[in-house]
Amino acid sequence: MLLRRGVLTAVALAVALTAVVRSDEGMWTFDKAPLARINAALGTAIDQAWLDRIQAGAVRLGGCSASLVSSEGLVLTNQHCVRSCLQSFSTPGRDRVAEGFFTKGRDDERTCPGQTAEVLLSIEDVTARVMAATAGTTGREFVRARSAEQAAIEKAGCGADASLRCQVVTLHRGGQYKLYKYRRYSDVRLVYVPEHQAVVFGGDPDNFNFPRFALDAAFLRVYENGKPASTPSFLRWTPRAPKPGEPVFVAGNPGSTSRLETVAQLETARDVQLPALIKRYSELRGRLLRFADESAEHKRMTRDAIRGVENNVKRLWGQHQTLAQPAFMDAKRAAERELIARSAGKAGSEPVAGAVAAIAAVQPQRRALMPFYDQLEQFAGASSVLYNYARTLVRAALARSAAAPGDRLPEYSDARLAVLGKSLTEPRAIEPELETLYLGFWLSKAREVMGTDAPETKTLLGRESPEGLAGRLVAGTKLADPAVRKALWDGGEAAVRASDDPLIRFVLATDAQARAVRAAWEERAVAPTDRAAERLALARFEAYGDDVYPDATFTLRLSYGRIEGWKEGDRVVEPVTRIAGLWERATGAEPYVVSPGLAAARDRLAPGTVFTVATTNDIVGGNSGSPLLDAQGNVIGAIFDGNLHSNGGTYGYDPQLNRAVAVSAAVVQEALLKVYDQPHLVKELSGK
Repeated sequence: MLLRRGVLTAVALAVALTAVVRSDEGMWTFDKAPLARINAALGTAIDQAWLDRIQAGAVRLGGCSASLVSSEGLVLTNQHCVRSCLQSFSTPGRDRVAEGFFTKGRDDERTCPGQTAEVLLSIEDVTARVMAATAGTTGREFVRARSAEQAAIEKAGCGADASLRCQVVTLHRGGQYKLYKYRRYSDVRLVYVPEHQAVVFGGDPDNFNFPRFALDAAFLRVYENGKPASTPSFLRWTPRAPKPGEPVFVAGNPGSTSRLETVAQLETARDVQLPALIKRYSELRGRLLRFADESAEHKRMTRDAIRGVENNVKRLWGQHQTLAQPAFMDAKRAAERELIARSAGKAGSEPVAGAVAAIAAVQPQRRALMPFYDQLEQFAGASSVLYNYARTLVRAALARSAAAPGDRLPEYSDARLAVLGKSLTEPRAIEPELETLYLGFWLSKAREVMGTDAPETKTLLGRESPEGLAGRLVAGTKLADPAVRKALWDGGEAAVRASDDPLIRFVLATDAQARAVRAAWEERAVAPTDRAAERLALARFEAYGDDVYPDATFTLRLSYGRIEGWKEGDRVVEPVTRIAGLWERATGAEPYVVSPGLAAARDRLAPGTVFTVATTNDIVGGNSGSPLLDAQGNVIGAIFDGNLHSNGGTYGYDPQLNRAVAVSAAVVQEALLKVYDQPHLVKELSGK
């Protein structure tokens, strides 16, 4: 069945992937949204005032999206976006994720450690400044000059104001640079989370599928000076039944796409990068499942991690299947040839073909460096919280001691250090056994991928085994204590270098090696690719004008579409599910077990209430929690998933098959009132 789906997708995409953007396609920045095209396609009448209102109510969380839904800082997102927060409240005697989290008033709301919420205030084009700073530079000099100028722009934009965050964002793969300024809330508290089984009904079999019956919604609240923040620019909660065919919008932060990459880059992803990632996550899933089977407590510890890893395996597999389809790659090759042809005879037309060739020439370097860069830099520590603390403390201390901003890694600029300092010292639950598993997995993979005899492997392991070293580091470190982390942060480089903590010593001993690999990666892979990508971006602007939207960058984007199903072979997939379908799908055996709360409330729940909807909105990971908006800009649901075909959205959009999936505001309100006894929340949402 998957093979047949793949063939159908490839054929559709071969038609869809042209230079001209099709109806419903695109993740548009709010300063460049194609209002006339949207209104013509949907029959709507949205304008700049509508966009400004939506921007003021959209929220970015760590890795997810959300929306303000009351004047007192109430925020709607997904349960899976706040699950780690709830996990931090759990103990061996009480599984808070399983039971959910409910409040009777503001005093019951609990702080989410390390969570921040950001609302976009403005977008400023700073392309000229960045390009002037990098003019005439190549290699790592280019990367350093660009990073230094971005840091300077961010510092000038926000200064020392902790309530603001400034971020220079690279768009169109180097064709544009824009300063995004956010209002930042660092006091974010948990308000409501449904019981876990109500969210994960259907488990992995239903993940990235439809119909869905997942009550994947949660509420947070942003605070300011110890009180609920005043947020008059909220989006109106509207728990009506969404209707098939109606226009809908998604305002969220899609994480990353590669639609503007060249064919040579996509071939590297298909042949090297994605297979390695699928193997990595599949092996980690096996270790986590074995660990979970050892005890009920281990199962509690790993539930969220296993869900996340399984999600990644399915997502990456879908991406790889897209790139493995000859018709898809043929369409990409045709688009590349068309760009070169459109540029022929124009000033700078030769550099266009040269840029494509330059990126192709970089690929052998990328393939050679990738195993070392992945193990020592990108995936260092796997998911170990303690290792991340240690590396952050070491690198932040060195960054603050650096004489020139260009000598710092970009993630440790002045504008970002203040944020790091606060999140680093907040209390957080640490699971030592799980930490040991993650570190042992990383070290064993590093030895496997880089080779036992590689100097980098010998520096990492010495004469210890991966599991033995991981156990020693976790058993000896004191970094689980926020006071220890704060003392090292406040003490700076002197305190870090004097520390006898084994994890700090380990990072100090291996960081130079990681930095060297990163420097080589920037010199031989990043810089030449980005320089060539700049030229391609300018060529696209010349050839297609504003018809080209930028790849996703985890910044606020608008997607437009309709509530609509699709055809799966000979089967028509309807766009709407209702509560009655939950009981029909339930079998009483995992994963189709109805949660205790929903089961107990069955007779009280209106069977015709819309549960979830499928829409043609163009989304990817990072859009989780995004508000689903009607034509008036009212919140009628929250995006929480896509269908299987949407996994290929990283590389292209197929209007016939790609679908976003949202939980309706109607079913969320039904649960608030009839399952979880939260009338005070409904009152606030209704503005009463």
